[in-house]
Amino acid sequence: MSGFRILVVDDEAAERITLGEVLRLEGYQVTLAASGEEALATARQVEPFDLAILDLRLPGINGLQVLSGLRRISEDTVVILITGYGTMDTAIQALRKGAYDFLLKPCPVDEVLAAVRKALSELEADRHRRKLVNQLQSTLQELMRSDGLDVQAPAPVQETSAIQLGEVRLDQAKHQVFFGDRSIDLTPTEFRLLECLMQHADEVCTPQMLVKCAQGYETDAWGARSIVRVHIRRLRRKLEPKPEEPRYILNVRGVGYLFSSAPKAEA
Repeated sequence: MSGFRILVVDDEAAERITLGEVLRLEGYQVTLAASGEEALATARQVEPFDLAILDLRLPGINGLQVLSGLRRISEDTVVILITGYGTMDTAIQALRKGAYDFLLKPCPVDEVLAAVRKALSELEADRHRRKLVNQLQSTLQELMRSDGLDVQAPAPVQETSAIQLGEVRLDQAKHQVFFGDRSIDLTPTEFRLLECLMQHADEVCTPQMLVKCAQGYETDAWGARSIVRVHIRRLRRKLEPKPEEPRYILNVRGVGYLFSSAPKAEA
């Protein structure tokens, strides 16, 4: 996976330079920044980064603010936060703002590299899926043109990978979600979480199952509940007509969550 562009942001020169050299030895193209302001200024001037590793405590604007700024510049950039002052509340805030992972110092280099490889592997797979879909659509349009057919007709391949439950439609190939005719903007983690719930419609999924399904790692029950609760709340706000009275994403007290395939109609 060499060739990926990585931004490393840390005000401690030794850690910044060391991590940068380790990543370069792995074949990545690395840019270093000593502050959040420098990081955002650089990100605005160059081609979007594939991944950013941010220290939480920075002079001036902090890592969470840099995270938000990078997400505004490029939603495709994967962000890993790393800090020696982490709490569960901070981790939840980071996930809310779209962070891919949250690592605690002192963090072994092998652990950082593993997180980077996993994040970039998922990013590469997602880009590959989108590229294949575009190629299929282009090929189909060419075939339709050669046969004198209406090239504006929707490609049937779009429907084969979609899950439709009630008014919610999740297109796995294009990574899009619709509620009726309305497009729903989800983060990658929110999309994977909703995909897990819809694939197991009418089945109760524990928070640990959902973290494993959506994020790919194991965690304890308490940590899983804290992480999943944040994303469920965000999904309900984006998806449910009345988030305080959910029809689709239901809570099964003491067990987990369930996506209802036959939601009750609104009164």
